[in-house]
Amino acid sequence: MAGAKRGNAKTAVQGRDLGHEAYVRLREEIRNRTLMPGTRVREVELAEKLDMSRTPVREAIYRLETEGLFTYEPRRGLVVCSPDHHTVLELYAMRETLEGAAAALAAQHASDTEVELMEQLVFQEGGVLDQSGELDRLNRSLHGLIYVAAHNRYLTRMLENLAATVSLLPTMLSIPDRAQEAHQEHQAIVKAIRARDPAEAELAARAHMRSAKRNRLAIIASQLAADSQSAN
Repeated sequence: MAGAKRGNAKTAVQGRDLGHEAYVRLREEIRNRTLMPGTRVREVELAEKLDMSRTPVREAIYRLETEGLFTYEPRRGLVVCSPDHHTVLELYAMRETLEGAAAALAAQHASDTEVELMEQLVFQEGGVLDQSGELDRLNRSLHGLIYVAAHNRYLTRMLENLAATVSLLPTMLSIPDRAQEAHQEHQAIVKAIRARDPAEAELAARAHMRSAKRNRLAIIASQLAADSQSAN
């Protein structure tokens, strides 16, 4: 009896591990846009793709739905979420608050090594402003490092969840003007963190998010206008 209980417990632990693995792999596919917004997904196909049973995949789907990365649409079923105008407004409102808090905390708590790494990432950005893929990678690394340097696990967790939703949106760094603008904004944030000035770091991070929101909304408006012309 005891052996059976241990075996059942082991199976349960393995199931949870597989569920987490499925979740991480699917979330990464959303982040790198292998799974594009609007793509229809089926549990059985995901299980085959991940070479897993349907149980851990079902667990991963539930988590991704909870985070707003998967959603159900009428007549289509489960799809990768496509953020609308309202979602973008909500997303950037939260990002401005949380990114500002992370920058302020990083100015207070980041180690010298962490600050040096931030400066290296910003320096590298300056040399690849015409390479959107590399620029996007450096951008994610910089923001992720600021989250870590804030040294607050709860804040980091919330920001990572927001970052997953942001990954549903196409990068704006392929637009030359935005790439240069974002680079300058990153310089201002890291300069304030280096100066150990929490107030200035928060202001710079909030300004960065407001700038990103303005550019994002402009893109959405342009797309809506183009769609309207096509319909006519």
